[in-house]
Amino acid sequence: MPMYILHAKDRPGALQRRLDFYAAHRAFLEEQDEAGPVCVVMSGPLQTDDGEIMTGSLLLLEAPDRDAIERFVAQDPFTREKVWGEISISRFHRRPRPGRNIPAR
Repeated sequence: MPMYILHAKDRPGALQRRLDFYAAHRAFLEEQDEAGPVCVVMSGPLQTDDGEIMTGSLLLLEAPDRDAIERFVAQDPFTREKVWGEISISRFHRRPRPGRNIPAR
């Protein structure tokens, strides 16, 4: 199944909104991972260089196609509640690390 990178930067001044809707965002990711067409391979917040402030999100996703990813993004609470501003989606080809026996999906 194809993989995609979702890189989302928070809107300026959205930190409190991020914190307010963080639990809903996490629940959405877990729900989608179990029941939806999109599988969350890895996810986490982007941070300032000192690690003190969250500034966005990075997700590695598996999905049948880009349309599924776009529907996923539109339904995420961080999109609906206007936490994320600039969002980019890129198809990604996963290669195993040299010397590691990690199968590519």
